[in-house]
Amino acid sequence: MVWRMRVIDVQGEAAQRRLGGALADVAGGGFVVFLRGDLGAGKSTLVRGALRRLGYSGVVPSPTYPLLECYELNKGRLCHFDLYRLGDPEELEFIGARDVFDTRTSCWIEWPERAAGVLPQPDLDIHITGAHEGRRVALIPHSPRGKTALEGIRWSG
Repeated sequence: MVWRMRVIDVQGEAAQRRLGGALADVAGGGFVVFLRGDLGAGKSTLVRGALRRLGYSGVVPSPTYPLLECYELNKGRLCHFDLYRLGDPEELEFIGARDVFDTRTSCWIEWPERAAGVLPQPDLDIHITGAHEGRRVALIPHSPRGKTALEGIRWSG
């Protein structure tokens, strides 16, 4: 089934973090988000915004080298994958990735195409591109849950 996507223009890093927070409000446990875009597009910035909204106050690095960082939160867990340096999709087995896809964990995955065929289908696929001084963020639902989340995002810029 194909659902309608939503496109949001975002101006600046602070707005990108606010959008991540708005996404966190609708992406609960078991929710899978794919994050796509060039290097520096703001994929990790969205995740930082989501974690802040969920109450995490520590440092949020991009997990480029460990590939996966998980954050225990009051309302479950958020796991952030950065698969940019993934050599082979089978490497995900070695880091225990399969174990984080459960009903209490929201998984946000950068560069998901590097693990095609191994990852579960996303609820929401996010494509970030440059647009003038800011970013254009396309949110594409791939499940009924993704569609419901997309409809629930409160965004005013």
